[in-house]
Amino acid sequence: MRNVPVGKEGSVSITARRSLLPQNRGLLTFAIETSCDDTSVAIVEKNEATNAAKIHFLENVTADSNEYRGVHPIASLESHQENLAKLVDKALRHLPVALGNAEGHRSITLADGSQPRYKPDFVSATRGPGMRANLFVGLDTGKALSVAWQVPFMGVHHMQAHLLTPRLVSSLRQDQETSNHTSPSPPVTPEFPFLSILVSGGHSNLVKSSTLTDHKIMASTADIAIGESLDKSAREILPSSLLQSAKNTMYGKMLEEFAFPNGSADYADYRPPMNRGEELIKRETPWGWSLTTPFANTRNLQFSFSSIASAVKRIITQKENSGQKFSHEERVDMARESMRVCFEHLASRTIIALETLRQQKPEDEVKTVVVSGGVAANRFLMTVLRSFLDVRGFGHVDIVAPPPYLCTDNAAMIGWAGLEMFEAGWRTDLSARALRKWSLDPQADDGGVLGPSGWQKA
Repeated sequence: MRNVPVGKEGSVSITARRSLLPQNRGLLTFAIETSCDDTSVAIVEKNEATNAAKIHFLENVTADSNEYRGVHPIASLESHQENLAKLVDKALRHLPVALGNAEGHRSITLADGSQPRYKPDFVSATRGPGMRANLFVGLDTGKALSVAWQVPFMGVHHMQAHLLTPRLVSSLRQDQETSNHTSPSPPVTPEFPFLSILVSGGHSNLVKSSTLTDHKIMASTADIAIGESLDKSAREILPSSLLQSAKNTMYGKMLEEFAFPNGSADYADYRPPMNRGEELIKRETPWGWSLTTPFANTRNLQFSFSSIASAVKRIITQKENSGQKFSHEERVDMARESMRVCFEHLASRTIIALETLRQQKPEDEVKTVVVSGGVAANRFLMTVLRSFLDVRGFGHVDIVAPPPYLCTDNAAMIGWAGLEMFEAGWRTDLSARALRKWSLDPQADDGGVLGPSGWQKA
């Protein structure tokens, strides 16, 4: 695979390319995401002069895996195959309408006889990491569109897209402010370097991002991801009637709603451990059980979440085998405790990482913590993280997270990451194949996001 920087091998320079764009619009990308069980298509535009972004279209279809109580590879693959083409067809009708002075090669004429639409400047599609067969559905569709439209193709790193999503949100707000002719305080844009907490059903990573392409993984999970741990706990804790009536497999979200039916009012009195010593103290419950925080007595920069889900299952199994009643009140307490222990473990390692970075390079201190991925939509997690930073000497560090609809896998974040990389001069060759594993870290065996199997300059 070869990636070509702008200005080389026949590429058009940034200045020249800008002059080719119609003055009434910015850089436009058509984006596809199929890494797991969400089929998603988006059209994202960015004004390079103002950095304001606009999402013209974004729609997701999630595979129905209820009978499997979790993501099922075949069901997910079939869902992509059944839905992607229909989403692409639907999205085309949301491309910006081309003005009368648009030349034919810059526009697309649809079969419905509607006004010509501006052709995207390039196509973005998730290349990895993820489920390889699923990735190929979106990747091959994206490459086919780029060939049909004769525009460049960008194979996007899924986790890079997650950590850049708050920058998309900031640019979306700028577009809204411009449209409303208001001038409130500028939105918070995560500036490099920043620390990212990437948390989902498949990932638990703590990443320091120094530049768009320079990412260092400071911590990852030794076993399962935090999202998987919460899902497993939820399947044990939630009443069977609630699980059977569920319309999706977002069990972690169901666990949050079950534990905190009144939202933040149910954890308004949360108090974090004031120091490392307090983290070692077990919180006994009225029911005679407690959950232990992983690695509480070490400073290892590593996560471990399997023990929490295992402890929940063991406690409930023992109660069932002994004929003890598992009341609604006890279920709620266990739901709250399983989340608290997971989130405090995450927050504890984040504090250690921030302290390590401060000692290593105090003049280049991180000022922003980005939280992204599906678990970032959990509001109790955000409360725990903010509380930890405030009491451990990092009250000045901002926490930035996308709105819930941009936390889960979606094509808008893929489009935005594609836009940032495209502007920086990167391209993906049409020979690119899907990557099941693809590290962000340049020190990894595969060379990370810019390694020989990922992005690279000619």
